[in-house]
Amino acid sequence: MRLPLLLIMVIVAGLSAAQYPPDTIVDESRVPAYTLPDPLKMESGDPVRDAAMWREQRRPELLRLFETHVYGRTPADRAEMAVDEPEVERGVLGGAATRKQVTLRFRRNGRELPVDLLIYLPAKATGPVPAFLGLNFQGNQSISADPGIRLARSWLPDRNTGVANNRATDAARGTAASRWPVETIVGRGYALATAYYGDFDPDFDDGFANGVHPLFLRPGQSRPADGEWGAIGAWAWGLSRLLDYLETDPGIDAQRVAVLGHSRLGKTALWAAAQDGRFALAISNNSGCGGAALSRRIFGETVAHITKSFPHWFTARFATYAGREAELPVDQHQLLALIAPRPLYVASAAEDLWADPRGEFLGALGADPVYRLLGTEGLGTTEWPAVDTPVGRTIGYHVRRGGHDVTDYDWAQFLAFADRHLGSAATR
Repeated sequence: MRLPLLLIMVIVAGLSAAQYPPDTIVDESRVPAYTLPDPLKMESGDPVRDAAMWREQRRPELLRLFETHVYGRTPADRAEMAVDEPEVERGVLGGAATRKQVTLRFRRNGRELPVDLLIYLPAKATGPVPAFLGLNFQGNQSISADPGIRLARSWLPDRNTGVANNRATDAARGTAASRWPVETIVGRGYALATAYYGDFDPDFDDGFANGVHPLFLRPGQSRPADGEWGAIGAWAWGLSRLLDYLETDPGIDAQRVAVLGHSRLGKTALWAAAQDGRFALAISNNSGCGGAALSRRIFGETVAHITKSFPHWFTARFATYAGREAELPVDQHQLLALIAPRPLYVASAAEDLWADPRGEFLGALGADPVYRLLGTEGLGTTEWPAVDTPVGRTIGYHVRRGGHDVTDYDWAQFLAFADRHLGSAATR
């Protein structure tokens, strides 16, 4: 492989070399030998012979295994969704876009959860357009300096710029705009839809007392049981509910919605697309452990690290595989395979060793046999590409220079991949 693997004072996901936990492997020569479970072999040992056997037997089996051992079971109940009157403003962003904001109210068991959805549509659109849908980390107001965006009303970490007493202020506007090139997206003929992930579940270990989980707790139950969903499951559920709304929006072509996410929200986007076949395309950016990277490599962040720092993200059983990754009945290439035959893009960063960029590529490569079984071209290569050299066909991949972030380079590849597989209004 051609990428350098030395870590010399590189900033990775907020960690410098000196701040890595002492047991962290970031040297390829220290990766243990491992054997990946075959995505095309049933638990019984029987081979998956054809596409029908994959769809009817192996795919449901893998979904159950990921529910049981990693993410927990997502409730089938969508909850009642009430929709406030949308607020629509035309000619925003210098005339390039129409901005729509709508509050969705999810109701169940006498509780209500409000979620604010922000949508930008191309001003030049003459009919329904394809869309990118993703959750954001810092509130809708963070993705653009547009003063008309409503401030997030949910809990936010005080460490975020423009947040005081865990609430967004006007100083929070546009603080994450570098990750959301709205003008470029709408200029290419796509809509962008986003909501704050904390609306669905605040990202701290609060005992599941807030967010969507209390709507689904049974009488006498105070937190999800082993085998039931954690925060990643809740965020993924939220993405599917946002898609429910987009199916009703006349400006959106809901059959051409790409779901995307970065870091923990990249894990979320993958799990959402694995469960919900309505997503036409999935994009994972720097998703690492519990996302696109193989758990068995024990490289960078591991099951032990992630379940100690973020126990609320997963079902309780996942933590029992810390140091026992070889005993997991699944690995992340099988998660990616669950998205087949729909287009999938996996993005890595050369200096983001905490997220194991090579392991992310190997996750995509491990999904390739399923894609080919289902009649697609799959990844189309077996070699980890050079930095800033995108590869792939139905599965796309790149590793760019730099660290843990979403950059204009990443978006250039996502848009090109979406043009190829979805075809924006601008390319038709």
